[in-house]
Parts: sequence; structure tokens; C-alpha cells
Amino acid sequence: MRIDAHQHFWRYRAQDYLWITHGMAALRADHLPTDLAPQLARHGVDASIAVQARANEAETDFLLELAQDEARIAGVIGWVDLRAADLPRRLARWDGAGKLKGFRHLVQDEADASACLRCDAFNRGVAQLQQSGNVYELLVRAPQLGAAPAFCAAHDAHWLVLDHLGKPEIGGRGDAEWQRHLAELARMPHVVCKLSGLVTETGSRNVFDAMFYRYLDAALELFGAQRLLFGSDWPVCLLKASYARVYELIEGWARRLSASEVAAVFGGNAMRVYGLAETP
Repeated sequence: MRIDAHQHFWRYRAQDYLWITHGMAALRADHLPTDLAPQLARHGVDASIAVQARANEAETDFLLELAQDEARIAGVIGWVDLRAADLPRRLARWDGAGKLKGFRHLVQDEADASACLRCDAFNRGVAQLQQSGNVYELLVRAPQLGAAPAFCAAHDAHWLVLDHLGKPEIGGRGDAEWQRHLAELARMPHVVCKLSGLVTETGSRNVFDAMFYRYLDAALELFGAQRLLFGSDWPVCLLKASYARVYELIEGWARRLSASEVAAVFGGNAMRVYGLAETP
């Protein structure tokens, strides 16, 4: 089964998505399962993981509501206040929501990402997530990645997913530091990495395969094919490239892999990490 392990849905209202600025015209509209379905079908993708795009619990409810009516949504990564003293009670409201697979916090948007990842309350929250069988997805930018190894080492009771390869600046000057921190994460077997969100990390107006292959190659060398997950980051990817272009970019790079490795990257690993059944 082929799975897009990272995409988003929203009903657009400017006040709810302040991160979508006026320069992001492609995102200032509704993006719903009916819009994504043709793209999945065209590329033989059976299902997707819907990931939060707003930092409130209503976002989790919204995605679960969509998932209830859409078989192609195999799992949801929601949001909850991980620092909340009553976190167990908050999590309990979603008991029985079988498609809820985990949570994410927008650490990249914190004024001090390192302080967030060291925060006692935040760490208690992530530990509680793992104890209840939830995946936690880590979203940081490459300059913030230095705080990630210690954080990830402290939370090895369940899967941790690094979104967007740690958001390297494609073609930038920080590759050595990014790769060093990525190597530290790769030494932890409970950490997996999404091959997603890369096209929007380049300042270039054009998306050329060669720009990205060295980052994908580094991820493959460090994590191996069994800990990499394909994700489109649709519709955010539309800022730089179509769904088809993103899919073809990863598919073209994956020609160097064996058939079993391709199957793992494009679905098998997501099924294992998110505990998905064979049929979405």
C-alpha cells in the first residue's frame, strides 16, 4: 500500500492561519480531501496521513471529522497542549478515535526552540503521549536541530518522526551542521525521518532534481531505507511545485533503491510507524 505520510487539509479563514501570508496565494483557499483525491489516484497513492496546521485542539477535531468520512485518510497527527497540567484528561476526549495516530507541536515557531525542547512540562507531555501509544512528530528548522538529539534521546518509548528532514536550507551554507545533527538522530532507532517539505526550503524559483538528491542521499546513508517516509506536504508544496512534481522528484531519486526499499519508503514504513491496517 502506498501512503503519503505528510499532507494538510483546511477550510481557509485568514484569522485561523496567520502563517499563510499574502505572498502565499496558492494556499489562501480551501484544501480538502476532494481536492487531494485526484492527485493520490493519479500517482497510485492509496492513503495519506493528515497533519495539523493550526495549534489548537479544534484542529484535531476537524481532521478527525474529515477522516471519519474519508477512507483515504489513514491517520491523523493532531495538536494538543503538551504543557497542560491536565493533559491526560485532554487526551481522553479522543479515546476510541482509531485514526488518531499522534501529535505535533510547531517547535519551529517557538521564540526559543531549544528552551521549548528542554521545558520540563513539555517533556512530561511528550512522555505521556508515548506512554499512551502516540507518535510525536518533531518540526524544527535546521538551525534549531542542535537541540533535537538530547530531546529525542529522552523519549525512546515510542516512535519519533522528524518532519521535512529537519528543514535544511536547500543549497544553503549550513549543510555540514545539518548533516552532523541528522547523524546524531539517525543513531537512535526510534527516530524516523520524512522525505517531505523540501521544495519550499529553497530560495530558487525552479525545482531541479539535482538540488535535492544530495539531501535525500544523506538521509538514506544515515537512516537507511527502512526509516524514511515519503510525504508530499501538499498543499504547502504548491508554493513551489505541484503534487506531481514532488512525487516525481522522490520517485526519480528512489530508482537507486531496491523494490523492497521503494515499497518501504512509499508506504511500508508509514504503516509500521503509525500502526496502519493494510486497507485504509
